[in-house]
Amino acid sequence: MRLDLAGVSAVIDARPIIDDVDVTAGPGEFVALVGPNGSGKSTLLRTVYRSLRPSGGVVRLDGQDLWRMRPRQAARHRAVLPQHNQVADGLSVAEVVATGRHSHKRPLDRENETDRAMVATSLERVGMGWAADRLMTTLSGGERQRVLLARALTQQAPLLVLDEPTNHLDVGSQLLLLELIRSLGLTLLAALHDLDQAAAYADRVVVLRDGRVAGQGPPLEVLTPAFIEEIFGVRAHVGPHPITGRPHIAVAPAR
Repeated sequence: MRLDLAGVSAVIDARPIIDDVDVTAGPGEFVALVGPNGSGKSTLLRTVYRSLRPSGGVVRLDGQDLWRMRPRQAARHRAVLPQHNQVADGLSVAEVVATGRHSHKRPLDRENETDRAMVATSLERVGMGWAADRLMTTLSGGERQRVLLARALTQQAPLLVLDEPTNHLDVGSQLLLLELIRSLGLTLLAALHDLDQAAAYADRVVVLRDGRVAGQGPPLEVLTPAFIEEIFGVRAHVGPHPITGRPHIAVAPAR
């Protein structure tokens, strides 16, 4: 699945938030959106969620206008892991994950063997098969996030969009989730706060500042110490991670 955002702009309460943004994610590519708070990352993702219609430009999936698709058709093309996930009390893990199958069913269709198999497979894929009968409210933050990722996987959509997926997770859960996401083989568009995580896991980064693209490309080409200081106001060291060998960014307050 190829995602193209061409000249996308968005306005909230008569205030321009993003302006003329171009972003592309090719099949199987992990593209990370980074930028200071208020730079427009979540707003841009909302145009792909279909929760905020662009005021200009177009969002295309494999050449089709996302906003001209029917909701169920759009859900079969892209799955979403939003920053704030509200889950109804009293639902088991399996029941939550099963809601991801709604885009493949008509309103009165009941759950069938295919649905149950997909739920089980998705839970096993994220390492949560053991929790199928547990209530969501009994899980840790990292476990809940993996369950919600399983719900997205049951949509069988080739594009996965994530808004700050590691927010509120401990460091071990953050790394586990990113490793999982990276291993899925899907086209990924994710807003990330952590520059080190973006550099280590993304194929390309798109840097937003004041609602516009300030730079984009492979992490080590874009996230140079000078550019990081210009955009984020911090000093940075960029080099290979001493343990993994992946691109690594360490930051310190500006002088």
